[in-house]
Amino acid sequence: MCYWIKLKLANRTAFIDQLSAVKCKQIYGVPIGGIGCGTIGRGWKGEFCRYQLIPGMYRHHTILANQFIVTIRMEGTTVYQQVLSPKTNTKSQLRAWKWGFDGANAFYHALYPRSWMVYNIAEHSVRLICRQVSPVIPHDYQDSSIPCAVFVWEVENSSADELDISIAFTFKNGMGCSLDRAGGCQTEAFSASEGACSVKGVQIHQSFKQMSCTYGLAIRETAGVQISHKLHWNPKGSGTDIWDDLLQSGSFSVSPTTEKSEVTRKGQEIACAVCAKMKAKPHCPVTAEMCLVWDMPRIRFGAGEQQYYRRYTRWFGREGKATPRLCSYALSHYEDWENKISTWQMPVLEDSKLPDWYKSALFNELYFMADGGTVWVDVDCETVTGVKPVSPAVVNPHKLIQEYGKFAYLEGHEYRMYNTYDVHFYASFALAMLWPNLELSLLYDVASVIQYTDDESILHLFEGNTDVRKLANAVPHDMGDPDDEPWERVNGYRVHDTGNWKDLNLKFVLQVYRDYLLQKDKQLLVDMWPLVQAVIKKGIEQDSDKDGIIDNTGADQTYDAWRMYGASAYCGGLWLAALKAACEIGTIIDSTADTVEYAALLEQGKESYYKKLWTGRFYLFDCSGRDCANSIMSDQLAGYWYLKACGIEAEVFPPETITTALRTIYENNVLKFEGGTMGAVNAMRTDGSIDTFCLQGEETWTGTSYALAATMIQEGMVEEGFHTAEGVYRSCYERLGLGFQTPEALYAPRQKFRSLGYMRALAIWSIQWALENVQPL
Repeated sequence: MCYWIKLKLANRTAFIDQLSAVKCKQIYGVPIGGIGCGTIGRGWKGEFCRYQLIPGMYRHHTILANQFIVTIRMEGTTVYQQVLSPKTNTKSQLRAWKWGFDGANAFYHALYPRSWMVYNIAEHSVRLICRQVSPVIPHDYQDSSIPCAVFVWEVENSSADELDISIAFTFKNGMGCSLDRAGGCQTEAFSASEGACSVKGVQIHQSFKQMSCTYGLAIRETAGVQISHKLHWNPKGSGTDIWDDLLQSGSFSVSPTTEKSEVTRKGQEIACAVCAKMKAKPHCPVTAEMCLVWDMPRIRFGAGEQQYYRRYTRWFGREGKATPRLCSYALSHYEDWENKISTWQMPVLEDSKLPDWYKSALFNELYFMADGGTVWVDVDCETVTGVKPVSPAVVNPHKLIQEYGKFAYLEGHEYRMYNTYDVHFYASFALAMLWPNLELSLLYDVASVIQYTDDESILHLFEGNTDVRKLANAVPHDMGDPDDEPWERVNGYRVHDTGNWKDLNLKFVLQVYRDYLLQKDKQLLVDMWPLVQAVIKKGIEQDSDKDGIIDNTGADQTYDAWRMYGASAYCGGLWLAALKAACEIGTIIDSTADTVEYAALLEQGKESYYKKLWTGRFYLFDCSGRDCANSIMSDQLAGYWYLKACGIEAEVFPPETITTALRTIYENNVLKFEGGTMGAVNAMRTDGSIDTFCLQGEETWTGTSYALAATMIQEGMVEEGFHTAEGVYRSCYERLGLGFQTPEALYAPRQKFRSLGYMRALAIWSIQWALENVQPL
């Protein structure tokens, strides 16, 4: 615990901050922003919340001043004005505004990367629909990186009278934290054009930790829409200046577009606003198109040694002057984005064989692809402090990375490590299916440091011993902590020494083969073959009794609090699967001698695995003879799952053991756990009780339950697979209110969970992989 206390005293945060866990807020909806450019969370009540603009670092704040306001006027008189938020404001801040929109008259719908807010104003027969769109588009490597969101307001007037209806969008500087009061902010009005699209708006110039970041609010110029703006106002005041302007005329006084505000002093905050005023004739819908962008081209991580450029700067420049063009580009292209999004999603949405909850879960879990602390940057970083990089991941990027950029996402909002590889093993199906070149970029990044050694001495917190940061011929646990210097210093994880973990190397081999299937590029296998050989060799060395099965020696795999000893179902199965994948790779690239060696080792391992671990109903947790050794582990078939997903039909595991084990897991870990309504508990005893030997055994892991469901579906157990996955979805999204922050783990009773906003839940895309590639319905 002293490690966390020392960091706290030094005003730093640990990679897993046990002293300041993120407080659960059951408020989140679809976040906004493209991939790797930073994100801003949105609440399902309309809040702007959970700011992730400083790379990998979250500010879980809701900003009161960031709102939409509607004004309805009839015959020159304002008859209705309301903040479109159900929040009741008891503070002196913005007390002049009318808060508390009746939540019974509002509805929220989410289907990432879009959402819909519907407001019914019955007393005036008006309905407002706000459609939120972010450019997250499969197989798109340009627009998907843009930091923006578009808000399309559709106004329906069902009354008998013509109405003037205004929508105002207010926004302040900062992220709702102390940095907001650092001073140096300035607002500036602008106009811009992209083709036939012209926009007007206001931008807020500011910086976060020496990184410039300009917010931009804009409205598209269209017939019938009158645009006005408020250059600056005090977001800590009563809000009278904003409110009274709208109340008097339904707009802000028009000013020259070249105006700028004064620069704020330390302690000051500043806000701006834009407004669209429309004439709404009876039964003639009208539309206003707005956007929010943020131009933060140059980023640094916590150590501040290197400066990177975000992906979108390839097309919009690195100077921090792109806000007007980003606004005009977003408002001129969002319709094309929506068409592409619809083309991608409709085959799933229209498939009557798929349950509705699954359609929601499949797309909404993709929020983490952008809102997972994600960064997507170009490779040509610049040294800031004079400390030159030495890691191969920084100084010698592969040509594919040079083309598509470097990509990284966190293990979780609370587990702050980039590209945690044992977890990415499960989550990677989303990248592989939707942005395969980013998956390959990540793979090449990881591969670049496998044979690399970093001799820096670091303390491993659980063992209490000191060891080197990175051993040669070991897949890194992660690519580093965003509060340090990721890519340069890998293995931000400090709990155990991962240099001798048993699953990381094997998962690398399996992902190499799976990723080869994406494009059937033989060169990938040629590039990776020396590394596959190296990690297989290390696996052979980790077989202490030379029975052909890798041997565990404790907390040496993704279940890092759940100790395994000797041959285990989990790592032993991954080992056999990796050997088979290595044989397939060797055959494709004509490496005959190695293939023969691996095939012989596989035959020996298969016999030992069956003999030591098969019980007739399931594979033992391990062969240690401890009380927990005969527990039913829900993830015991992880190796088989990957082989089958890769289309490898050759018998590695006896077929009858797979179907029998899956039936046993379903009957025990699923149906006997919370009545089958919460996914699969990690460990169940044969007497039907939860295995309490280890805390992680008592948990349901959302991602591994999705992976288990995919395994079942691959084997034709479709009903069982969907039932298993449904328990996770309904627990998170319906019972616990954890949408768009799906945790790593759930506990019984249902109100408990661990590690909000976690990567592994993206494994739901392995279900879609199974449906499309292995077992179509």
